[in-house]
Amino acid sequence: MLYSNGASVPVSLSAPPTSRQELAIKVTQSTEGHEEPQVIKTLQKGDYFGEKALISDDVRSANIIADEDDVECLVIDRETFSQTVGTFNELQKYLQGYVNNLARDDEKRHAKRSTCVRLTPPVSVELIQLKERVSAFSANTPFESLEIVATLGVGGFGRVELVKVKNEDVTFALKCIKKKHIVDTRQEEHIHSERRILAEASSPFIVKLYRTFKDSKYVYMLLEACLGGEIWSLLRDRGSFDENTAKFCVGCVTEAFDYLHRIRVIYRDLKPENLMLDAEGYIKLVDFGFAKKIGCGQKTWTFCGTPEYVAPEIILNKGHDFSVDFWSLGILVFELLTGNPPFSGTDQMMTYTFILKGIEKMEFPKKISRRPEDLIRKLCRQNPTERLGNLKKGITDIKKHRWFNGFNWEGLKFRKLKSPLKRELSGPTDHSYFDRYPPDEETPPDELSGWDAEF
Repeated sequence: MLYSNGASVPVSLSAPPTSRQELAIKVTQSTEGHEEPQVIKTLQKGDYFGEKALISDDVRSANIIADEDDVECLVIDRETFSQTVGTFNELQKYLQGYVNNLARDDEKRHAKRSTCVRLTPPVSVELIQLKERVSAFSANTPFESLEIVATLGVGGFGRVELVKVKNEDVTFALKCIKKKHIVDTRQEEHIHSERRILAEASSPFIVKLYRTFKDSKYVYMLLEACLGGEIWSLLRDRGSFDENTAKFCVGCVTEAFDYLHRIRVIYRDLKPENLMLDAEGYIKLVDFGFAKKIGCGQKTWTFCGTPEYVAPEIILNKGHDFSVDFWSLGILVFELLTGNPPFSGTDQMMTYTFILKGIEKMEFPKKISRRPEDLIRKLCRQNPTERLGNLKKGITDIKKHRWFNGFNWEGLKFRKLKSPLKRELSGPTDHSYFDRYPPDEETPPDELSGWDAEF
């Protein structure tokens, strides 16, 4: 017998694939004049109950009783519904706006139109125009339309160049990835994953991808230029951030994670080097080489990440999920406030040993006050299921932590909050906040295996 007389839970009823019998699910309720609850409704396959739990905490006044064997109930809680579809208020506002638009457009009311509710962030006109412009560039020779201004960063994979459209003051960051290096290190799938995730992503806290190119030596990603520089270099120069600045940084990353986790993407490479400042001083998450899309309840086992930020379950090869991003968020809070991560050894194995010992008994430096310490300890719980952000209320628990009391989350989300990190720029080619790098004199060999066909 299945019954419910507590807080309601949204449930849909289904029958097993082999079942041909009609379901018999009774809804009973206590009524005046009757000692026993009376049947007020009968539910069939595909019906649902408990939908009020999506918008309130009311206790159910009815019982749901299954008379047949093998009845299955598909359950979704409020937090999952809100993350997947949107909150009740978001849906209500969107639908009200949709209705208002229909009312204003009487002449078009009978035209063919989509009835889908779109809850992803709207694409800006500027982004559409830029994508249309760069779509005309040659797919195999991006430098026919672009010229290099300066190098913004280097790595084993290649370089990131600041490029501008010839004869125009429009700039981008061009990530140039050596194809032979990718094949030699077996990173093809990571590069494909990065391209797919960035192409889908639409968030003000994630770097924009405009298009990709390829030739015989490189694959290229044409990205938004974030000319405010790296958080890493700024932290290096300042030594540490004050709490307000650190709070702003962590707020931006939390919004980025909120968006990524909603589209089922785990990031796995948080560190100051992967946080860039745009012209307004807002932080953008960059470098999605370790990001991966996983299903609900799914785990992945790839060992990846920066040693000081790796969660214990990755080290122990237990399988990991979105909770590793919350661990790394706690490490970031610590590093922003002190200038150094909490776990660091003379080599990787020593660092991993410190991580496995845990943060519970670690004595925090005086630079970290009581509230951020509490946040860090709750984000860095050894057990992933106990981490803040991975509990019933999800990322909401992080946003409502005492350290963020009075923080303007709405202002941040809509970029109305003044950034404490905004830096002056002389124009779209100003690269003064980046280190200087010598020109690349090495010419990589051709790589023609065809793994990059999607670029």
